[in-house]
Amino acid sequence: MPLVTKAETPLEVPDGFEALFNGKDLTGWHGMPHFDPRKLAAMTEEQRAEQIAAWSSDAAKHWSVENGELVNDGHGAYMTTDREFGDVELLIDYKTVAKADSGIYLRANPQVQIWDYTEEGGKWKIGADKGSGGLWNNSGGAKGKDPLVLADNDFGEWNRFRILQVGDRTSVWLNGNLVVDHAAMENFWDRSRPLFAKGPIQLQTHGGEIRWRNIFIREIAPEEANALLAEQAGDGFASVFNGKDLTGWAGAVDSYMVLDGSIACQPGKGGTLHTEKVYDDFVARFEFKLPPAGNNGIAIRYPGSGNAAYVGMCELQVLDSEHPKYAGIDPRQYHGSLYALAPAHRGYLRPVGEWNYHQITVSGTRVLLEMNGFTILEPAQHGVPVGKIVAQPPGGTHPVGIQRPGLGLGLRTHRALGPNGRHPFHPNLRIGVQWRPGAVKLLSPGRLAGHLGLPLEPIQGRSLRLGRGRLDLF
Repeated sequence: MPLVTKAETPLEVPDGFEALFNGKDLTGWHGMPHFDPRKLAAMTEEQRAEQIAAWSSDAAKHWSVENGELVNDGHGAYMTTDREFGDVELLIDYKTVAKADSGIYLRANPQVQIWDYTEEGGKWKIGADKGSGGLWNNSGGAKGKDPLVLADNDFGEWNRFRILQVGDRTSVWLNGNLVVDHAAMENFWDRSRPLFAKGPIQLQTHGGEIRWRNIFIREIAPEEANALLAEQAGDGFASVFNGKDLTGWAGAVDSYMVLDGSIACQPGKGGTLHTEKVYDDFVARFEFKLPPAGNNGIAIRYPGSGNAAYVGMCELQVLDSEHPKYAGIDPRQYHGSLYALAPAHRGYLRPVGEWNYHQITVSGTRVLLEMNGFTILEPAQHGVPVGKIVAQPPGGTHPVGIQRPGLGLGLRTHRALGPNGRHPFHPNLRIGVQWRPGAVKLLSPGRLAGHLGLPLEPIQGRSLRLGRGRLDLF
């Protein structure tokens, strides 16, 4: 869709979008103030309905529809969509007045900021001089908190937002200017966790009249979301899988096959398939989809033989975590966890049968895992933890290979089963097929450590990016 940057006139519903506001009444919306959505979800159905009715009654006193515009007088509960959304592209116009303060909550989380950017507005000390569009509730200094440019139109003129959100990664254009570039929106309600996977959109207001129109939304399907995330990962990647055969792979090659351009484990078989090449610090990206009750893993710095969970540095669990079969297992065994060592955040795995996107960064003994645009596993300050674990290998501590440098990347599958035992299910590591030659040099001090948000320190050896379509040694 061509990006419409000017907001002088109302729009027709763009192709692929739907209107959230019908221009006539508040159908599809209810009232809800700044309120922790987890508390609302914890209520009984009756309590929740009663609470929403009370908020909506309050909102009705302050919201109205005039000439196809949704108008708020600066008070009352926020206008909130009845529906919840995950990955979306949102288009919305607004017009406000001097000293007003507003914003757009995404997944019930504050917020894409709207405010008076002039000195007379009285909020320069907290960043208003930088303009609207920033993720104002992000931590101080965090990417996206302040807009990249001042892009507000003058009071009395319409402004147009385009907001793209995939996972917790948020990009914002204001009047055609990029003001937030793929920044993680922090979870205001629990900063120890990623943003919620789904939630309503809320139109916040306090401090002055604000008008809204042209509110259109497009839900982003997993395949498109994965492509957007891969694009944001940058250039310099090359494939470790040619999409045709297992050239470049070793180990349990007889247990795997290439199916529709992806690697699949054959029915009734298992074992660890690993790269022939060995890597030190690296970034790897790939896609996978699980069968019901699927149990697989990604072996980090695997030496080529032995139990991948113990003899390599670690194994990242790939598991259909919500299957009843796994109810009650140790938290360090659910999807994305460093198996038996460190738990990942749950609730971000897509349904069985859909492709998920992983990006793994390994620096020394520290591992960061981003899945579907959410950081679900962050590196401990001192690397992979060694201590109380689920299981110990015979005669050793877990993992034996914790300090192993320069070893392979492996795919591990526990016995794979297909429908009626006839067709292969997946872990399906799917990596792109185009190569880009790379060059090798020592990683400059602090480069990868800085990427992980850790103290800058020299990292010796090579850094490898591998993944869908591209590879770069640098």
